[in-house]
Amino acid sequence: MKNLNLENDLRYLQLLSHSFPTIAEASTEIINLQAILNLPKGTEHFLADIHGEQEAFQHVLKNASGNIKRKVNEIFGNQIRESEKKELCTLIYYPREKLELVKEKEDDIDDWYHITIHHLVKVCREVSSKYTRSKVRKSLPPEFSYIIQELLHERTEDVDKTAYVSAIIDTIISTGSADDFIVALSNVIHRLAVDQLHILGDIYDRGPGAHIIMDVMHDYHTWDIQWGNHDILWMGACAGNEACMCNVIRLSLRYANLATLEEGYGINLIPLATFALDTYGNDPCEEFLPRTLSSDPMMDTKTRMLTARMHKAIAILQFKLEAQLADKHPEWDMADRKLLDFIDYEKGTITLDGKTYQLTSNNFPTIDPKCPNRLTEAEKLLIQRLHHSFNVSEKLHRHIRLMLRHGCMYAVINNNLLFHASVPLNADGSLKEVMLYDGKKYKGHELLHNIGMIIRAAFQADTADDEREYAIDYFLYLWCGKDSPLFDKSKMATFERYFLTEKSTHKEEKGFYFKLRDNAEICDRIMDSFGVEGPNRHIINGHVPVHVKTGENPIKANGKLMVIDGGFSEAYHKETGIAGYTLVYHSRGFDLVQHEPFTSATDAIQRGTDILGTTQIVEMSAKRMRVSDTDKGKEIQQQINDLEKLLYAYRHGIIKERERKK
Repeated sequence: MKNLNLENDLRYLQLLSHSFPTIAEASTEIINLQAILNLPKGTEHFLADIHGEQEAFQHVLKNASGNIKRKVNEIFGNQIRESEKKELCTLIYYPREKLELVKEKEDDIDDWYHITIHHLVKVCREVSSKYTRSKVRKSLPPEFSYIIQELLHERTEDVDKTAYVSAIIDTIISTGSADDFIVALSNVIHRLAVDQLHILGDIYDRGPGAHIIMDVMHDYHTWDIQWGNHDILWMGACAGNEACMCNVIRLSLRYANLATLEEGYGINLIPLATFALDTYGNDPCEEFLPRTLSSDPMMDTKTRMLTARMHKAIAILQFKLEAQLADKHPEWDMADRKLLDFIDYEKGTITLDGKTYQLTSNNFPTIDPKCPNRLTEAEKLLIQRLHHSFNVSEKLHRHIRLMLRHGCMYAVINNNLLFHASVPLNADGSLKEVMLYDGKKYKGHELLHNIGMIIRAAFQADTADDEREYAIDYFLYLWCGKDSPLFDKSKMATFERYFLTEKSTHKEEKGFYFKLRDNAEICDRIMDSFGVEGPNRHIINGHVPVHVKTGENPIKANGKLMVIDGGFSEAYHKETGIAGYTLVYHSRGFDLVQHEPFTSATDAIQRGTDILGTTQIVEMSAKRMRVSDTDKGKEIQQQINDLEKLLYAYRHGIIKERERKK
């Protein structure tokens, strides 16, 4: 051990000595940490683009993208029938619901309890084997902690222990605790099957249960999120950006999905409905009829027409507010998206890029052709009421705070670069410089980092007023700005898709990241910018669904980039041919799981159906990865180094040992 650098180390070591006041305690901690370094790497689970599909999301969480099923197959092999393994997996996923069905049909429930608890203990023992006893203990429910620990650490192969284990299980059954114990054990398996969950953006929009997903995440053990464009839209609405509020409402109406807005967050849409009926009561609003999916309940004609009129009302309001922000921020270069300015309201045409098109309809009662982006008095009152409703939604603000606490624009974890959509590039593949609030240009890592700082500024009370105002406005640019790393397209053709039949006007030209990301050298350049190291480094992102039915491969750039758009949303299934991908990174390597559409939790419980998945082994390690091979391992090694310095200080009298206060 080299001599300590007293100036740099001594103060820190004195603080460390309060936690480890003796040589014995410091030595014990070194031994413990060294042992942890040699445990297998914990399993990481990657999901993206969940889009409010809470049933499919919760099922994928419960089955860990097939990881639990894989464990059950490894443990039991041919010892039990396939149907029994299937039943066991369903029980682990949905313990309470499955127990009710089992008790209806089982003649000897006590015998079933015995067999099942033994099986669950085996699975729990396997998934807990990667962790220290201390970490496992902290994961256990207090009411069954001691019992589970005893069962996990006692082997029935030991004849002397067989009676002991049987007595424990007999007592669990005889005291009427078997159901609660099975539920608790199943939850422990969920908890330990995945060490860390990574969500690569877009919890919100399209599906009906984003608020339910956020409730689930509130209690999830370890997770992070790299914000997606749809998350940013809701964050902007929460921060007070009225154009974002209109976009949020418009998307909800477009997919006939108001559950998250009204039931989840209590957003009052009655003022919008009243305004829409008064303004568009005689308008068929054909362009704005909602997209209903096969899973949606049937809408009656009256509800469908009201939804369409509300949809048109909020869309026109959105176009006006977006144009006002474009005028306020000319540096965004969004003047070409002020489309209400380009309409000839007498002829019902619009001129774009020198070409004139006929609009599908020309009923714009709230637009003054001389000043098309000015709000009417009724629209001003409406937006005030909507703003108030978003502002007072306690649950929405709580969920957005949760997203801020666990999220960022990007993350580098275990040699993997995670982000939702893109890193802006030039045509030659070099990193593109983008100007931000301070008038400076940033690219690559610095760009995403500083955008993250702007986002947080919108929610910080101590931020200067002008900076906070800009940050709130900036959410719209992140949603639809050309150089936004969450959008990265030539335009968002919302207006064109509503009012123009010419498909050429609907085209949104993708940025160079999407055109060049199959190039390994460019992926390396991006990872270099973010300081991602190691021979087996990767970019992992979502955002754009993988079109499997046309032959697109989610593995790009010779394995350096993986696209895992979850494809959970039913709206994408016809387009992609599948229900997307999830990724599992365990101690032996990467498994990419291709999913078929999920039916329902009811089917899973009653019929034992699972999300059918095809596992593609992306990359396997020559040796099983240990904690020492991870970022956490580097932190632990640094802790060991510091403790060794503390031992040196104790043994050489630089710092005196002390008695721990009782």
